[in-house]
Amino acid sequence: MTDPTTPPNDRPAADRPAADRADADRPAADGTAVDPELRGRALDGILLLLPRVLKRDLPDVTENACLFDDVGLTSAATLELILELEDHLDVQIDVEGIDQDDLRSVGTLAGFVAGHVIAED
Repeated sequence: MTDPTTPPNDRPAADRPAADRADADRPAADGTAVDPELRGRALDGILLLLPRVLKRDLPDVTENACLFDDVGLTSAATLELILELEDHLDVQIDVEGIDQDDLRSVGTLAGFVAGHVIAED
């Protein structure tokens, strides 16, 4: 059981309230099937890496937070975040089809990542 005093962003995705996992079972914005376990790891990674990429503390960022309006992500920081996320998850992400909908929120980006990992040969 997760300690209720642990800040929400420090809890694994599966232990967060349902409202913070609203997009968890949905496919990626382009309809690609999403691995729920990888999506949870991607979500946790994004929440961990955002403060490092943006070089500032980010209190109370949830899965539904808008990456650009709420979090202040820029296009350059988006690229850095994806590169850092690839290293963190030890995967390669196919970003060829990424669009604005995939970057709408922390959760939609996690869904995109989980649905667009390039298989190792």
